[in-house]
Amino acid sequence: MSELRFEKKDRALTVFLAGHISSLNAPETEAALLRTVRENPAEQLILDCEALDYIASAGLRILLRLKKSVPSVSLVNVSPEVYSVFEMTGFTEMMDIRKAYRVLSAEGCPVIGHGANGEIRRIDPETVVKVYRDADALPEITRERELARTAFVLGIPTAIPYDVVRLKEGGFGSVFELLNAESFADVLIRGEKTVEEAARMSADLLKLIHSTLPKEGAVPSARAAVLSRAEALDGRLPQELYEKLMRLLTELPDDPHMLHGDFHIKNIMYQNGETLLIDMDSLCHGLPVFELAAMYSAYRGFPDLDHGISRSFLGVDYETGAAFWERSLACYLDTEDAAVIRAAEEKAAVVSYARILSRAVRKGGDTAAARAEIENCRAKLAALLPKVDTLQL
Repeated sequence: MSELRFEKKDRALTVFLAGHISSLNAPETEAALLRTVRENPAEQLILDCEALDYIASAGLRILLRLKKSVPSVSLVNVSPEVYSVFEMTGFTEMMDIRKAYRVLSAEGCPVIGHGANGEIRRIDPETVVKVYRDADALPEITRERELARTAFVLGIPTAIPYDVVRLKEGGFGSVFELLNAESFADVLIRGEKTVEEAARMSADLLKLIHSTLPKEGAVPSARAAVLSRAEALDGRLPQELYEKLMRLLTELPDDPHMLHGDFHIKNIMYQNGETLLIDMDSLCHGLPVFELAAMYSAYRGFPDLDHGISRSFLGVDYETGAAFWERSLACYLDTEDAAVIRAAEEKAAVVSYARILSRAVRKGGDTAAARAEIENCRAKLAALLPKVDTLQL
């Protein structure tokens, strides 16, 4: 092995290992590797092991010596067989070693759920995959797996991703086992549950989430995220309205209880008579008003000007989504008092329209639809903010 194939990009050098590395060729391999590294200095060394079939103890010693001389070394695309050698010998604890990803196609598979960063597609009766919009979503996938485990350990019924795959269509996905599970949207469409029945189940699950205390620092703060988005509205709202919005938000305490952050009928699954949550990348902590605001956005805010959005996003018509929101809110608040329900809805709507407005502004608002959305949010906030004195429920 007198020469090794390599690529250098930015501050990283990728060297491609292939075949067998044993005592027979270890000296030659090490000499070629060190020469390649010396002639192509880089801050990070990546050893691509996709074509590496076998590594013996002599090859492992090469890696140990290399680790002492190169600040950052990682191994990627490692086959399961070679990875088991690294794992058994403790190398996975000493170095950044990543398995090769199973390749899977989600093309043509039905969409059963939507989230902020991707969509859930059913691969077969037992398996679903979350397809991420970002082609380089590995950090997001890792974060979501951590959040899902956090919720599961605390007793929240949620699906845990058990595999990461590379998609033939490009990008990455997380694989979950969801045997015969259906979204609440599908259950409502089929008529298996009435709006009232599904809303009560949804509210019970929401109360469980909101009564749960994650460890400090385990999930991000909803309040911090909302405040950051609201600050971007300075100059986009009349000054008096902007100042009141910021006052209402800053007066809220940073409550430590858990929120799902994207709680709607496409992310609530129904399996064997029980509810189950998916799409945990939005998990956070804060007051219930932030959760209710996200729900209001899904059912009322985003489809406000175009009711067809409800059908494309939630899978149900606007009227069904709105009815589900109303009954979910009443069940969550444990009241049929119209004034109490209306007051809570107005508070959720303030946060919702502020969120939608900041999103539209961030996107530029350079289309007729975007401009209409911006003007609608401004009008809604102008009507709501004078009536709301606190965002506490």
